[in-house]
Formats: sequence, C-alpha cells, structure tokens
Amino acid sequence: MLTTVLIAENKEDLQKLLNIIEEESRKKGLKLNSKMTEVMVISRKQESPKCDIFINKVKLKQTEKFKYLGTIISNDGKTNREISARTAQAKINFQKMKTILTNKHIFIEMRKRALQCYKEPVLMYGCEAWTISK
Repeated sequence: MLTTVLIAENKEDLQKLLNIIEEESRKKGLKLNSKMTEVMVISRKQESPKCDIFINKVKLKQTEKFKYLGTIISNDGKTNREISARTAQAKINFQKMKTILTNKHIFIEMRKRALQCYKEPVLMYGCEAWTISK
C-alpha cells in the first residue's frame, strides 16, 4: 500500500490537486480508492473545520489523526499523542532490556551505551518536528 500526503492551504486547492492525481493515475491504469483515502484539516480552532473533498463524486472521510512515516499527525497540530506514543514505546524497550540495563555485573558505562543505543532513538524519533508549549 502506498501512502501519499497532499498539502494545500485551502480545500479548493486540495480538490484541484486530488483531481490532477486522480486523472493522471487513471491515464496510467490506476484507480484511487475512496474508501482508503482520508482528509484532515490541521487547525488551532476548538472544533476542526469541515472539509468536503471528493473522488469521483464520493465524499472522503475526514479524520482527526493518522500515522505517516511512523509519526502520529493530529488535526489540532499538537504532538501530545506522538510524545505519549514515543514514551510508551521507549518504556517497552526498557522493559525488554531490563535484565541487561540493571545487571550489576555489567560495567555502568556499557549499560549507559546500551540505553543510548536502544532506548533513546525510539524515544526521540521525530522530536525535531514536535511543537513545544507550556
């Protein structure tokens, strides 16, 4: 399954982009699956604005979040869900390696290196794109 993300400033531009992709795909013998295609509006408003986008007169489902390249993207533009998911994954990794990381017979420097190699990358993946707030 191929995942493609289209980004536009307004729904009219998004509909134009989708129409072009649908037309060019059809020329190559491909068909967009409207059941597998979703729309998301990223907004700071309390309630997410509605965005009616269509493929071949079929209205697409509007979603609140989706996972793209291993990162959770949400419609409020916040990264709370992503940070929580990363923290949970790092805790799972720690539990899997607990016998090594807490073994008194292994030098502390070696345990620190193991922690850095196996826990930190999981925790910090994508952190450069996280939004920071109070």
